[in-house]
Amino acid sequence: MARRAVKLASWTSMALAASGFYLYSNKYLDPNDFGAVRVGRAVATTAVISYDYLTSLRSVPYGSEEYLQLRSEVHLRSARRLCELCCANRGTFIKVGQHLGALDYLLPQEYTSTLKVLHSQAPQSSMQEVRQVIREDLGKEIHDLFVSFDDTPLGAASLAQVHKAVLHDGRTVAVKVQHPKVQAQSSKDILLMEVLVLAVKQLFPEFEFMWLVDEAKKNLPLELDFLNEGRNAEKVAQMLKHFDFLKVPQIYWELSTKRVLLMEFVDGGQVNDRDYMERNNIDVNQISRHLGKMYSEMIFVNGFVHCDPHPGNVLVRKHPDTGKAEIVLLDHGLYQVLTEEFRLDYCHLWQSLIWTDMKRVKKYSQRLGAGDLYPLFACMLTARSWNSVNRGISQAPVTATEASEIRNNAATYLPQISQLLSHVPRQMLLIFKTNDLLRGIEAALGTRASASSFLNMSRCCIRALAAHNKKKTCSFFRRTQISFNEAFNLWQINLHELILHVKGLRLASWLLALLCWLLPAPH
Repeated sequence: MARRAVKLASWTSMALAASGFYLYSNKYLDPNDFGAVRVGRAVATTAVISYDYLTSLRSVPYGSEEYLQLRSEVHLRSARRLCELCCANRGTFIKVGQHLGALDYLLPQEYTSTLKVLHSQAPQSSMQEVRQVIREDLGKEIHDLFVSFDDTPLGAASLAQVHKAVLHDGRTVAVKVQHPKVQAQSSKDILLMEVLVLAVKQLFPEFEFMWLVDEAKKNLPLELDFLNEGRNAEKVAQMLKHFDFLKVPQIYWELSTKRVLLMEFVDGGQVNDRDYMERNNIDVNQISRHLGKMYSEMIFVNGFVHCDPHPGNVLVRKHPDTGKAEIVLLDHGLYQVLTEEFRLDYCHLWQSLIWTDMKRVKKYSQRLGAGDLYPLFACMLTARSWNSVNRGISQAPVTATEASEIRNNAATYLPQISQLLSHVPRQMLLIFKTNDLLRGIEAALGTRASASSFLNMSRCCIRALAAHNKKKTCSFFRRTQISFNEAFNLWQINLHELILHVKGLRLASWLLALLCWLLPAPH
């Protein structure tokens, strides 16, 4: 029996040694891809972060200066640990980390600033893995499909990377190839996150981030289906075809699958690259206005919203033929479809915020699930202080002091923010993310929302509400009346914009006062 045990142990040792040598010597196998490693790393990171919060703040008086300083240090340490976890586990973890990094004014600044680097630290698949995915999905080798194919990707994201290539007919294309392991790992990663979030909630009852896991669970399968992305691209191109400043690359369906997407190659600079725009004589303010118009149309009029407008997905360029500035919209994997009820309530809410109708702000905030936290909801939506919301968000631009106050309050009100996010409709979560990404672009360009941009939003709200009211009635007289009211309200906004322009030039101040008295703001 002893001899058998020794023999078994010897064979087991040899097998383990051989396996270890094979794994070590095989450059295509990564220990990070093994479930036990990924789970162990996630559990350990969560435990260390939880222990840090439990012990570091326990003996310090809540709300004291020392507490605030210590809490900031714990936030920063924890954010760095979380960032390291996302980089190590890659795939779904990076995707969720990027989402967290975009939640400015919702999370403490230590987290958002640390996690923002994840947009530039996504993993790259090897060329062997790229060839494998193309071979499996398209049934041919790269050299059979393309005259040339750049080995170095144009960009790598959490779920895929993009290569430049040339087809045999001479067309230059962008080839988006999904990372081969992300499909298999994504469902397990989300289950792991769900368990960890529930565990943390047992320690910290005010920690309500299950909404984030729910969103990832719902959206990741859609983002991993590149055929769905292609359909979204064609839908938004048709929907916004009246905007001559928007370019959506054409999809080549004959060479596209769920994991490979072929599209027209379009070059440009990132939308937050002010130096690129200045070098190419592109008007920064015009680009900011166009971006606002585009998203107002998506949200208020169509209810079909591109929800990942980070700078890598929004390019700017001069049109090669006309020389006009264009916005190039990429990565159409994640769209939010708004229900009609939600879209109309959201229209009413923004109208109320723009024209400072506080009774209606409360009414429509509560209709959107904010409850008694409607002041916090309005502040999160506008990224303005409650005082500014009461004075009128279109009356004065945000100041550095106000921006700093909002960031500080994000840490103070984190439990209430978490509670609010767990109660609002799921549609609202991606709208928050989209708003924050757009504000990040505006901040980088130095074009924070002006009165003019709020008036453009108001125009879209008026058109959307008028279209809904006309659809509800069969009466010709009523439809004519709605059209007249719509035209009158739009005319009032145009006049209001003209007044603001005249005021800016400091001309005819007495005429301004008279016109403001004769023409109150539309509701």
